Amino acid sequence: MRPRRRPEDRTRPVVHQDRINDAIRAQRVRLVDENGGQVGIKPTKEALEYAFSKNLDLVEVAANADPPVARVMDYGKWRYEQEQRAKQARKHQSQVHVKEIKLRPKIGDHDYETKKGHVVRFLNQRAKVKVTIMFRGRENLHPERGRMLLDRLAEDVKEIGQVEQVPTIDGRNMIMLLGPTRNAGVKRDAEGEDRERGKEAVQGDGGRKAAAPARDEEPQPREEVVEA
Repeated sequence: MRPRRRPEDRTRPVVHQDRINDAIRAQRVRLVDENGGQVGIKPTKEALEYAFSKNLDLVEVAANADPPVARVMDYGKWRYEQEQRAKQARKHQSQVHVKEIKLRPKIGDHDYETKKGHVVRFLNQRAKVKVTIMFRGRENLHPERGRMLLDRLAEDVKEIGQVEQVPTIDGRNMIMLLGPTRNAGVKRDAEGEDRERGKEAVQGDGGRKAAAPARDEEPQPREEVVEA
């Protein structure tokens, strides 16, 4: 009889979180071959011999089934592919940043426009924005003023920001969470492409003049929290 090949013999280490080969405890399994075809219900010993005859492993893929489902595969290769998929998913996963803007309910028009500019810039950077209205003293008696301010802000930035958390009272503060819409950052990306094309045109013209910086380019934020 051909000796059973154990996964420890492989050059690549295997993480033993699945029951494979001799670790399968069930007396019989529903066997799936290396191509995904149903072989049928087989005694575990016979299923092992089937896998080893193909120089592959027997892996229990559905332990709670009756009987458990076991598949024939190259376990080391399968684990490697799973690790690579997870690595690619982490690489392409966008990290969500949350910025915070703090305002007072009696903020002036000029300061409001400045704060709104911060919110627009953060949303265009695909960041979420936590807007906090800070009440002090008698201001706590008029929470409707804070809600009106938040509703005004949400309306002003509705093209690039959507309300993900409606205004709620948190102690002496009122909080609203804005998230970027699909339109957030689109205009800035287009402007960036225009600037790049302009630079390429200047370089192709012999570099006689440098591309002028865009006047409406917004500075990068340096702080997470901006207070009124």
